[in-house]
Amino acid sequence: MENKNKITLLDDSGKEIDFEIIATLKVEENEYTILSPIDEKDEGVVIFKVINIDGEEVLEGIEDMEELDQVIAAYEELFEEE
Repeated sequence: MENKNKITLLDDSGKEIDFEIIATLKVEENEYTILSPIDEKDEGVVIFKVINIDGEEVLEGIEDMEELDQVIAAYEELFEEE
């Protein structure tokens, strides 16, 4: 059975890493996804901006710290509501 809350990404060395999709949210008209590694010992999360390239959703890293702070604040607000 396929887990719809799972995504597999490649790291810099080409190794496949499975992530659980923790949340997707919109901040200032941009969509973001928050992922947690499934099999890794690290319990941290990874945040990506979801962009559309030629009709396909692509995950892009966030380099702007202000943008990242806004996404983290929106996620924390969402988490507090649950």
